[in-house]
Amino acid sequence: MLYWLTNLSDGGDFFNLFRYITFRAGGAFFTALVFGFLFGRPLIDLLRRKQKKGQPIRDDGPQNHFSKAGTPTMGGLLILAALVVGTLLWARLDNGYVWIVLLVTLGFAAIGFADDYAKVTKQHHAGLSGKVRLLIGLCIAAAAGAAAAWLHPAALSGELALPFFKDALINLGLLYVPFAVLVILGAANAVNLTDGLDGLAIMPVMIAAGSFAVIAYMVGNANFANYLGVHFVPGTGELAVFVAALIGGGLGFLWYNAPPAAVFMGDTGSLALGGALGAIAVATKHEIVLAIVGGLFVVEALSVIIQVLYFKRTGKRVFLMAPIHHHFEKKGWGEAQIVIRFWIIALILALIGLATLKLR
Repeated sequence: MLYWLTNLSDGGDFFNLFRYITFRAGGAFFTALVFGFLFGRPLIDLLRRKQKKGQPIRDDGPQNHFSKAGTPTMGGLLILAALVVGTLLWARLDNGYVWIVLLVTLGFAAIGFADDYAKVTKQHHAGLSGKVRLLIGLCIAAAAGAAAAWLHPAALSGELALPFFKDALINLGLLYVPFAVLVILGAANAVNLTDGLDGLAIMPVMIAAGSFAVIAYMVGNANFANYLGVHFVPGTGELAVFVAALIGGGLGFLWYNAPPAAVFMGDTGSLALGGALGAIAVATKHEIVLAIVGGLFVVEALSVIIQVLYFKRTGKRVFLMAPIHHHFEKKGWGEAQIVIRFWIIALILALIGLATLKLR
């Protein structure tokens, strides 16, 4: 919205700053951060009053989790509110990619909110029906994939770009939308599975998002894209503003989510943030790089898949408990130890993912 102030500029004054993505990204970051600090405590107090008993704790979970009983959930609302305010104020609202990613985020947030609401009101860990979640998520992701394919340049529409190979493209044709659905749905659910310890999910999300802010800015700039040998996707640079707002809101939330958490993100936040990462990857034509940058989420999701399949086949378990962060809890690792080590892993994987920009 503030981009329109450039209409008041003669090219050499303060208003000219609003033309620059980097300036507006900084504004979005600080706007969302301040929003999180200002409204975090009032929101937590409101959630505590409304939810009474807070998020229900699984009976089969680690024993130390019972001490968290009564902690309110749906804290993802704080991130989302800060993200929306920061994005609407500082991003160009005539950019289609911004609206695709923003609507995917809000769509998955709505699914998560319904799921959290069902859990809190029923005081049971089983929330919204899995089939309903999947169906709605599939529709949102399919619409986003189709819209992104329509916005992409003709030479890239329906194509899959490969990391490490400068000019390699795989023409998926009509299969591109189902592929985009897999990316967005997979990212949303992988982040959702990772959100099991205080602060565990939000920092890796911000790290992955920060990586994609760089990617979006680079692929959206013809000069940088040409220098790095990546496919130029005009307009995607504006997603750096969205990501900056996400990181600012995420830091504001982390202030209250750091151990011991005063509020949980809930599915409201985890599904929304995962969906956002998937949508950004689709928009920037870096879907495969997401699997590297968000490798921690991939491992968490795979640990659940492996556990379920192996148990169904043999009646035995590969891990003491899945997702894998609970396995380490069962082995005696402290919560802070797991969280910080997983943050380090997420940072390493993000740096490897960013290296693919140059290793082509």
